[in-house]
Amino acid sequence: MLKRYKRLGYIFLFLLVQSLFAQNALAELKIVITEGVNTARPIGILPFRWEGSGTPPSSISDIVAADLTRSGQFTPVAENQLPQTPMDINSIDFKAWTAKGIDSLLMGSVNSNASGQYVVNFKLVDLAKGHLIEEEKADAASQNVLLLNNQGIITGPQVRNFAHRVSDLVYEKLTGKKGAFLTRIAYVVVKDSGTYPYQLMVADYDGYNEKQIVRSKEPIMSPNWSPDGKKIAYVSFENKHSQIFIQDVATGKREVIASYPRHNGSPHFSPDGSKLAIVLSKSGSLQVYIYDLQTKNLTKLTSGRANNTEPFWFPDGRHLIFTSDRSGHPQIYKLDLATKQTQRITWQGDQNLGGQISPNGKEMIMVSQIQSHYNIAKQDLTSGVVQVLTKTKLDESPSLAPNGSMIIYSSIYGHNNVLSLVSIDGRFKARLPMANGRVRSPTWSPFLQ
Repeated sequence: MLKRYKRLGYIFLFLLVQSLFAQNALAELKIVITEGVNTARPIGILPFRWEGSGTPPSSISDIVAADLTRSGQFTPVAENQLPQTPMDINSIDFKAWTAKGIDSLLMGSVNSNASGQYVVNFKLVDLAKGHLIEEEKADAASQNVLLLNNQGIITGPQVRNFAHRVSDLVYEKLTGKKGAFLTRIAYVVVKDSGTYPYQLMVADYDGYNEKQIVRSKEPIMSPNWSPDGKKIAYVSFENKHSQIFIQDVATGKREVIASYPRHNGSPHFSPDGSKLAIVLSKSGSLQVYIYDLQTKNLTKLTSGRANNTEPFWFPDGRHLIFTSDRSGHPQIYKLDLATKQTQRITWQGDQNLGGQISPNGKEMIMVSQIQSHYNIAKQDLTSGVVQVLTKTKLDESPSLAPNGSMIIYSSIYGHNNVLSLVSIDGRFKARLPMANGRVRSPTWSPFLQ
């Protein structure tokens, strides 16, 4: 049996050697942009004016600027490089802004009301349109140069989430694609000492509001969010063998889904949340099954002597991809759930594994081995064309943002495992160094309400 497991080689390296940011790093996340900043779209973000009494809240504009930078689509212009700091729309010198290549501007104010809440007003201004009408000396406010004109009333603890909401609105207005800043990440922290060295954590996408949802003396791996973002499926060895659990993030209530002999792993929720694709070895080699969460029925999808693992659903819920060594080396296959027909879909590279389907169902992200390097790659599912997105020696654990715009993955920088980002087009790259600790098995949440 051990020989059979060794056949998967880097599949298990992919599953077991995954790094995200550590607990301390999460609280002080600082992005280091390595490529693509010069081609990102400049945007002006004015510091939101504090118009209340007492102590102002955390800077909403700073949070928005960090969000938009991490998206890879925008470069907020440094404050000392802004051509002016107008107080209102009619005092904007549109020509001065567009001369610097800045075609949109976010401006806002924060006040306090009698109830101790914060009243936030913000506007997104179309500078290019304003420039066109400026020579006519028209009132800019009356010429519909406002792309956004919103107000929110919030409490202190809601400031960060509100700022992420502003980022989502700005991102969607300027790109036409839904923003993913109000999302979360789940990951496993591994500490070298302590009674419970393995901890399953969740945090906002940028590392804030970190929360431990389970701890264990034995390994935890493969977390996966339910489509509504309320539950997480994961694998735990706390009872001295692998078991699959589903846990409610808010209440901590959990249940055992699979505890068969030998291996229970790789849980992945179906798009409607009614089923779970899992991997079991109760019949010998690793095989993919579907577990119906309502009826408790188990359906076997793959068979034979080959090892089949890492299932991932298509958005339509009618197909799966999985990794198999049936050709001698790990490659990715597509399975039609209605006909049970299977076809190999990766042909380039020595090995391909860890596949994920993009939210639009048109692309696949994977780890691709070419010679001795393991990199994040994207394959067009219609043409079969493969684009290698990263260049370092050992990249693994890719997880797509729910809007499909960014990939978060584990990489080696120096002698450390670090979290890295790459845009879906491979243009923008960033590195997020961690202060200490080791983190594994990252997974990006769906959009949250």
